[in-house]
Amino acid sequence: MGYINDFSVVGRDDVAVAGGKGAGLGELVRAGLPVPRGFLLNTAAYELYVRDNGLTKHIQAEAALPLSATTREYEEASGRIRGLFAGGVMPAAIAEELRDAYHQLGAGEGGEAAVAVRSSATAEDLASASFAGQQDTYLNVRGSDALIEAVISCWASLWTARAMAYRAREGIRPEDVRLAVVVQQMVAADAAGVLFTANPATGRRDQIVIGAAWGLGESVVSGAVSTDDIVVDAPTGRVVSRRTADKETMTVYADRGTREEPVPASRRLQPVLDDAGAFALAGYATRIAQHLGSPQDIEWARSDGEFFILQSRPITALPEPAGETPTDWSVPYPKGLYFRASIVEQLPDPLSPLFADLIDGSVSRSLNALLDEAFGKSSLRDGDLGLPAINGYAYYYYRTSGLWRLMGKMPAAVRALIRGEAHMGIPGWRDYSHPRYVHVVESWSAKPVTELTGQELLEGVSALLDAGTVYYTAVQSIIPIASSSELAFQKFYESFVRRDADPPAQTFLLGYESEPIRAETALFDLAGWSRGVPGLADAVLGTPTKSLATAQLSGTRPAGMDAGLWEQWEHRFQLHLDRFGHTVYNLDFINPVPADDPSPLLDTLKFYLRGQGNDPHRRRELAAARREDSTGRILARLHPARRAAFVRLLRWAQGSAPIREDALADVGLGWPLMRRMLRELGRRLVAAGLIAEPDDVFWLRYQEASSAVGFGLAGPSGPAAITGAQRPVLAEAVGERRMRWRGQRQAAAPQMLPEIRWLQRSLAGMMPEGSQDQQGNTIKGVGASQGRVSAPARVLAGPEDFARMQPGEVLVARITTPAWTPLFAMASAVVTDVGGPLSHSSIVAREYGIPAVLGTGVATRRIASGQQIEVDGDAGTVTLVQPGTA
Repeated sequence: MGYINDFSVVGRDDVAVAGGKGAGLGELVRAGLPVPRGFLLNTAAYELYVRDNGLTKHIQAEAALPLSATTREYEEASGRIRGLFAGGVMPAAIAEELRDAYHQLGAGEGGEAAVAVRSSATAEDLASASFAGQQDTYLNVRGSDALIEAVISCWASLWTARAMAYRAREGIRPEDVRLAVVVQQMVAADAAGVLFTANPATGRRDQIVIGAAWGLGESVVSGAVSTDDIVVDAPTGRVVSRRTADKETMTVYADRGTREEPVPASRRLQPVLDDAGAFALAGYATRIAQHLGSPQDIEWARSDGEFFILQSRPITALPEPAGETPTDWSVPYPKGLYFRASIVEQLPDPLSPLFADLIDGSVSRSLNALLDEAFGKSSLRDGDLGLPAINGYAYYYYRTSGLWRLMGKMPAAVRALIRGEAHMGIPGWRDYSHPRYVHVVESWSAKPVTELTGQELLEGVSALLDAGTVYYTAVQSIIPIASSSELAFQKFYESFVRRDADPPAQTFLLGYESEPIRAETALFDLAGWSRGVPGLADAVLGTPTKSLATAQLSGTRPAGMDAGLWEQWEHRFQLHLDRFGHTVYNLDFINPVPADDPSPLLDTLKFYLRGQGNDPHRRRELAAARREDSTGRILARLHPARRAAFVRLLRWAQGSAPIREDALADVGLGWPLMRRMLRELGRRLVAAGLIAEPDDVFWLRYQEASSAVGFGLAGPSGPAAITGAQRPVLAEAVGERRMRWRGQRQAAAPQMLPEIRWLQRSLAGMMPEGSQDQQGNTIKGVGASQGRVSAPARVLAGPEDFARMQPGEVLVARITTPAWTPLFAMASAVVTDVGGPLSHSSIVAREYGIPAVLGTGVATRRIASGQQIEVDGDAGTVTLVQPGTA
């Protein structure tokens, strides 16, 4: 049996024989690329060595570690396995073929060829998992005896602690891996580096990124030396940016192996590649990516002006393409102020184009209507207020003159708010705003969306969005009432009632139901019911969350679940979605709600099914008991006059706070229907050849959608279609908008514009987000729920990340809305960029009895998932724990 293969006879279908690296090199050779001469020692040689030396049972026994195994346990097992390899004997058949293949490479200096010996595992350099750097490489190996020794060491490196742990996390069994070995002539490189066929930082597929350093490339790959960084425009080969590093050290040949030496002073700041060299490498990059069919991470070397390609592997963690991060925050209308507060707090990301076009007018109309009722018809003029987007981010805009006019009529508005006039306050919400919103949603629900015309779909979306913004505007009049009542009670209690042994003021406001708490309790009860149905809990836990969600929405039973169990489950879970599925994670309708993607709810439900989390019924009972006991003890000692004031303020606060949460929870009543309408419109525009996917409709401008409807491209049955185009007409525009949005999302949007420092300092206490300039290991925010916790952080951008949350972690987010409430059952603490002591996050955190620090302004940018942090809800600080100090 042959153990040596030429690169030209292996390719992408030969991973089982050649390993990932060897198969990739075979493809490069077939494509005619300049690959150094060499050969492949295939996986059959590894299998023979293991078998002849009796290592199979020993490896399987040592490698059978549980997922909970520690680093030390992996290191100890690795040491024993590698010792077994070192003590083995190379089979004569392999040794003979290896010596012959080596001698055919030709003699080098001293009569022996210098070669690189690299691992090529069968689970390495694949599109699904790169495993880069998990096994060993040996450079400048000379002589057949040294080559045999390097090969055995390469085989042994399949069992490094890091490689074993990595495979365990990826679910790859020890018995399923083999190792081939790549042997290549060393390139006498004067320069080397890496080459990415797509920008790894931004994800842009139209950019090639080159890293270059003097000497050999191993130190570049490991990150041990500084490199010049060059970005090339892929279509043209033109250099669009370059950064020349101070290259202090480089890797060079030693008598055996390699060594580091200083870069000569004259070359430290000299560019390694000129534009012509970058152009040549970019050309190779394009050829390789086209031949292999995916973005590639390539290693290259240059010797005497000639480039060589050493290896190529798929880029496995390439982000979606992102545009430039904006830095210019110029305002569109100069005579006014722009704030990211109020409704904007629930729009933490850049707006989708269609939502941006619709929300500005919708908010302006709803605010004008409310303010006209509160202040009088002459209060506002055209252009006095709006909700424009700056770099994609929504801002409340108030023209200066209009703001002064409103401030002059503030006393009348306060009186209207207190009396519940102009549909404001709790009576206005209860008796007018909420019923009116429900009526609008029910009216548009009367007819199936599939039967609506294109024009009706657009009109329905506008009507529902308008109803939602009118409702939200009304809810804004409840928030100051709830906040004032809580602050008034707290101030009175702290100033005139509380003694040293008395509980904090929040104790008297806990233990009440609100809609977010009812939703969480219903989910807990659903888990309890499921455990009571024989076999159902195991069936739900055993079905992937995505499969369960898809089945629920489509009404089709997931594979492997009993039909009877599925029928019971589908009905009960749908009842939950019908009642609570409209809560929004983000007001932009591009974001799914639980009704059309219940995956986050299902993850929380599984958490409860596994017996984790606290019983919300018991938690509320204990809080209510503490509240009533504390109230009784306080009332028993107070003078009648002070007792009357205490009771009056307490009842006001206790009655207002839950209503605020109830009102906010229903902001999204119209969102499920609105999203169904838009996706129906998107489906028709796909059929018409305008966009590629139904969800691309969210990336259209309103005028584009309206024009498509006007041209008959969105009819309910057999819409007209655009023919002759190779791709959907607006596909390129949609792609560019998505890319721009991703770049905008990386920006830190200022809380107020223009950025006038003295005004920002004056209004800092009124803004929902803290300073974005915080440095050091301590982040300051607002202590919103008492307690102190040290735990790993989990930074979540939105519901798409919810499945990553692990019990006991600190929830870190831009902001939380009522839809985030189920995660509080898992969290040990909560930290947000936006929010204050009277926000949703603080109210729910207090109910759960976990610390909360809100309004930090920088938490999601300064904290990384998995990082140990200390949350002090009393001091309002978050401390980044440095390694070794925990």
